[in-house]
Amino acid sequence: MSKSREQHGSEAYKNPTPTVDLIVRKGRQILLERRGKEPFVGMHCLPGGHVDYGETVENAALRELKEETSVEAKLIGLLGVFSDPNRDPRGQRISTVFIADWITGDPVGADDALSAEWVSEAELRAGKFPLAFDHAIVLRDYFKWKDFPTETYWSSKD
Repeated sequence: MSKSREQHGSEAYKNPTPTVDLIVRKGRQILLERRGKEPFVGMHCLPGGHVDYGETVENAALRELKEETSVEAKLIGLLGVFSDPNRDPRGQRISTVFIADWITGDPVGADDALSAEWVSEAELRAGKFPLAFDHAIVLRDYFKWKDFPTETYWSSKD
């Protein structure tokens, strides 16, 4: 049984940080951004970021998407929750991953992103883009989800 907060005494109590990621679709293309900050500066990743205090994960996802890529999308589903404690070298992050369909906007890198672009599903399936964090796993699970859209995925599910 784990210790309660009161039982920790003087030990520092650490909480994981909530984050969001999005798989934004436009036809058979998926939106990627190139990171402008460490960790993984210069690498491709899915749009996303940290949830602000008092913000829902849904609002955080749409806000981060707009801030980083100038794209607007409609959330259509939840792929799953990814919580491997080692998914981010800055510390434990628990990410709610949404599937969204593009509405408007041309991808432009802003905020944390150097650039943003549409990438074909075929290129992603072929591994032509090395991805930051655990986003290769997230996309692997997304491609499985496309065949069985009632499934939900999480870090420890094979």
